[in-house]
Amino acid sequence: MSRVCTMTGKKANNAYAVSHSHRRTKKLQEANLQWKRVWWSEGNRWVKLRISTKAIKTIEKKGLAVFAREVGLNLNLY
Repeated sequence: MSRVCTMTGKKANNAYAVSHSHRRTKKLQEANLQWKRVWWSEGNRWVKLRISTKAIKTIEKKGLAVFAREVGLNLNLY
């Protein structure tokens, strides 16, 4: 499974690791993704999602159903 947030679409970013001598080597900056069980009140069940920590904060603020509707995610598939 790829490391992509199901809610926000966040994924890895290509970057350089710069040493003290300013040598640059390529590295990946991975998104901070977590497996999270979230209660979906409309479906009356738990939903297990692979989401970023920013998405977790947004779910706590707005609620799962509202946020899923905004991003166009069908929670019946999870």
